[in-house]
Amino acid sequence: MATDTLNPLGNQRQSMYDNPLLVKSQLGQPLKRGFSLPSSQFTYGRPNASKDGGAAEAVSGWTGLSNYPILRKEKKQDRDFIALNKAAVNAGLVYAPEQYQYRATHDVRRRVSEEEKNKVRTRRIPASMTFGVSTRPSTPVFDLLEHKYQDRWLQDRRKTELVKREKIQQKTLTNKGIYETRASLLRKYAPPIDSPPLWQLPRFAKSSSAHLETFRTQPIKDSAFQHHGMDSISRRGAFGHGIYEPASS
Repeated sequence: MATDTLNPLGNQRQSMYDNPLLVKSQLGQPLKRGFSLPSSQFTYGRPNASKDGGAAEAVSGWTGLSNYPILRKEKKQDRDFIALNKAAVNAGLVYAPEQYQYRATHDVRRRVSEEEKNKVRTRRIPASMTFGVSTRPSTPVFDLLEHKYQDRWLQDRRKTELVKREKIQQKTLTNKGIYETRASLLRKYAPPIDSPPLWQLPRFAKSSSAHLETFRTQPIKDSAFQHHGMDSISRRGAFGHGIYEPASS
């Protein structure tokens, strides 16, 4: 079709208007997405089924909901495939294509049970019903100022402690008449057992003294340990081998 106003250079097919990549933007207008919209006289939205009297009826008084009938859609029952297969077998159809054709030409629905009949499908909402979440009760400020919650907590703690003490007293009273004898004490006594020694080579079992001495004489060793004990005060670490700590005032 010829579109001299939109594209004066040539003709365009109708399919080119549906492709947003080929539609050219017009000057001063938003870019089109290639959707064909109805005319300007078309009204969008869903029509309202209930018809009211407008503002005059709203001012004079609203019409109750009970005047409007409740439309109930009758739900169609599901197909009973067990009954269909049984009827197909009784008719002599044993192959899958024959049973498929039989199910396509025959229709059997499930029967409604007594429980489903007694169920109320739709519940009529009263006109005076208020929707929403109920308002939370206000916080008792006087109870907070008087520390009533703290007193209640302390009372509960005292009650639990008293119950524990009563249980302990009952246990002591029940065990009061039982006396320990020497035989019962010996049964409870567990003699201490020394832990086994660490494993070492057999040649070091008798003589385990060190054969390497890094200090030349004993006075040099004593002076070295004395210097380490004085110098470890200002060093970090568990044994005083770390860096020096900074002075703090």
